[in-house]
Amino acid sequence: MKYEIIIFDADETLFDFKKSEREALKNTILEFDIEYDENHHLKVYKEINDVIWKDLEKGLITQKKLKTERFKRLSEKLNVEFDEFEFAKSYMKHLSLGSFLYDNSIDLVESLNKHYRLTIITNGLKDVQDNRIRKSIIAKYFEDIVVSEEVKVSKPDSKIFEHALNNIKYTDKSKVLIVGDSLTSDIQGGINFGIDTCWFNPNKVENKTGIKPTYEISNLMELKDILEK
Repeated sequence: MKYEIIIFDADETLFDFKKSEREALKNTILEFDIEYDENHHLKVYKEINDVIWKDLEKGLITQKKLKTERFKRLSEKLNVEFDEFEFAKSYMKHLSLGSFLYDNSIDLVESLNKHYRLTIITNGLKDVQDNRIRKSIIAKYFEDIVVSEEVKVSKPDSKIFEHALNNIKYTDKSKVLIVGDSLTSDIQGGINFGIDTCWFNPNKVENKTGIKPTYEISNLMELKDILEK
């Protein structure tokens, strides 16, 4: 086999994070007695959240600061007063309860687990990812699950990949493949670390970046075709 280790991203690769996010934001806003308008509130929040996570990838903000800063900005943008610390606590509580897998995730990892060593690297917050991922029904198929907040480094920094391989006592990069949906996080991170990459692109968006994955798939099960070649 060309590969022995498959590193998976979690959210928007195996897990439907958008659904988790949507439910968590709705429940938090309602908990704060704010009249909820999904079209408006979700759009505004996602714009803020996308920017702040990109800042994390670039090292411009810490994960500790990220937790509350996004809700401070949300309060200002919506012109609605609430305590960003309490809002963040409520949001993360609701988010941690939202573990939704994509249709093919279970079948894929169950199948791959028979022939490959599997691990997860996720840019995320420990309290959230513990419930959503480490306690999920597919967690048993992975040797390790690395959460960026715990190790104080995030994708695309190659140090988090080094940490993941050290955890499972593996050193041969030529036999490692990362699978993820983010070009700037998963794919760039894999390139930085010197391993092959597989971009999961279910919506078949055009790659307008200079980041070139080794492989590209639009359906998770296509990964098996790549591995069997």
